[in-house]
Amino acid sequence: MGKGRDWNVDLIPKFLMANGQLVRMLLVTEVTRYLDFKVIEGSFVYKKGSIYKVPSTETEALSSSLMGMFEKRRFKKFLNFVANLDENNPKTLQDVDPQKMKMRDLYQKFDLGVDVVDFTGHSLALYRTDDYLDRPCIETINRIKLYSESLAKYGRSPYLYPLYGLGELPQGFARLSAIYGGTYMLNKPIDEIIVENGKVVGVKSEGEIARCKQLICDPSYCMDRTTKVGQVIRAICILSHPIANTGDVNSCQIIIPQNQLQRKHDIYVCMISFAHNVAAKGKYIAIASTTVETGDPEKEIKPALDLLEPIDQKFVSISDLYAPADKGTDSQIFISRSYDATTHFETTCDDIKDIYRRMTGTDIDYAELERKKKDIFGDAAE
Repeated sequence: MGKGRDWNVDLIPKFLMANGQLVRMLLVTEVTRYLDFKVIEGSFVYKKGSIYKVPSTETEALSSSLMGMFEKRRFKKFLNFVANLDENNPKTLQDVDPQKMKMRDLYQKFDLGVDVVDFTGHSLALYRTDDYLDRPCIETINRIKLYSESLAKYGRSPYLYPLYGLGELPQGFARLSAIYGGTYMLNKPIDEIIVENGKVVGVKSEGEIARCKQLICDPSYCMDRTTKVGQVIRAICILSHPIANTGDVNSCQIIIPQNQLQRKHDIYVCMISFAHNVAAKGKYIAIASTTVETGDPEKEIKPALDLLEPIDQKFVSISDLYAPADKGTDSQIFISRSYDATTHFETTCDDIKDIYRRMTGTDIDYAELERKKKDIFGDAAE
């Protein structure tokens, strides 16, 4: 397996959308100065036992073996409509009211078949279930635009991954915290969260108390203030080869839409390798994950594991998912949600924005953050 220091295995791996929310947060806070990223080399979707490259441009739509000839042309028209749609320009609407028309009806307008709807909703818009079909179509259109814009940044896929793994992200924020005068303590046990008159006043650790007015934590620190909302299974697999039928790429994502396996949730596969400084030379790390639906979770991800054969080593874990039982405005304890099965950070960023809103009563204003940074650092903030 090589030297121990060659390995940096993320237990909950997630990719960053190149034009997504987390990249924007990293840029505005300048954490990017401590990070190096590599583009993920491919994005694939599963259909009837085989995997295909996700077509996300009009050119790719016409050449994709995922669809028949007539379907390709209809999908090309759909992508063209999505790319050009501007709510303020009636000429681009084609009799569609984006705020009122359901996504299901927009698919019907372009006469798209079940398989095309499947990979559009789950591999381009990155929805986890089919609930979005009865939501206003503007939501899905914006998500498809995000995918296309992220893809346009670097060309091979819309995803990025930090060299040496996701552990670099908290390291970058810790360094930034120090610049702003923050204090951080590593490997410090939490004995008790101290609450007086229903409000948090501090955290006790090894006999000492760190005083605070607000507290942010994950569910494991406040189990009595959370609700269990499900389970996720993850299988970390070490391989000595790239995944078959991906063009021997060193990294990729594969999404298995729920309908392909008569499920209610998608299955995700992401693969990274020695190219990202997370594995020994010639080794690959593939992780399959999904939301648990039955009493035999490992059987649920078998179709994903079959794509990875032969597997050198496999590590399977099942984690409970928790959500905060209340908004935290009374206690001033703000709890995050557990990480879901998705292999990208968009849902996590929604949670970050929700915590910020609960703490401050306002939404994150990126322009305001830029202004504050200039007030502190002057022109050096540029």
